[in-house]
Amino acid sequence: MEVRHKAKKSLGQNFLQDDNIARKIVDSLKISEKDSVLEIGPGQGALTKHILEAAPKKLVLIEKDRYLAPALAEEYPTAEVIQEDALKFVWEDLDPSENWKIVGNLPYNVASKLMWDIAAKSPAVNCVFMVQHEVGLRITAEQGSKKYGGISAWIQSFCQTQYLFQVPPTVFKPKPKVDSAVIKFYLRPDLEKPSDPEGLARVIKFCFQFRRKQLGKILKSFISDSLLQWMEEEGISLKDRPEALSPVQFQGLYNCIKNDFPS
Repeated sequence: MEVRHKAKKSLGQNFLQDDNIARKIVDSLKISEKDSVLEIGPGQGALTKHILEAAPKKLVLIEKDRYLAPALAEEYPTAEVIQEDALKFVWEDLDPSENWKIVGNLPYNVASKLMWDIAAKSPAVNCVFMVQHEVGLRITAEQGSKKYGGISAWIQSFCQTQYLFQVPPTVFKPKPKVDSAVIKFYLRPDLEKPSDPEGLARVIKFCFQFRRKQLGKILKSFISDSLLQWMEEEGISLKDRPEALSPVQFQGLYNCIKNDFPS
């Protein structure tokens, strides 16, 4: 039986009511007995029961709501329940020797920040999140597309992203005003992660705040022989716009201009 509780607008709570969608989300995580699973904002336990049915090695629940957290601990005694704001959780504290998978129906107002932190700091190998549909489209957007932007380039610097499926407002209580999307992150062992995530973020944000301008105008204060040589090697033109650069190329751009870029 799921935990019952009235949704709080202040916490951005919209509880999933459709069991088929809940199962589909959990199935997307492909849980095995070797996996440790962390669920963000389990709420009434719509996903939690299906996670436990998949029999992971360990299940950790992070729930901010001080009434829901003890109810979840009572309902699911085999899970470790942490009553905490996920925005304050120290993702680096997760044991990297564990095969972590992270899942959650993320509140719209904090989803981007949460995914930002998890992508950069957690040792998770796979993540499945339900987010606002527009956010899901932007995060999974391909290089060169209209939706491709700062958050696409930054998160894809750490992992491969995939759009899975759309979810209508009618399956939540209370109903949100917009559709949701379920998306997946895959850790890419072949991808060299940024050594300075914050510095890379500043460069990406700087470029995309002028997304309709050409790179030559955006980067005019940073033009150097080494930058021009790198651009030529990468097949990038000064007439290109920011969306022409792949996540890996943004890392290369950062390496070229980091010494001159304001911190």
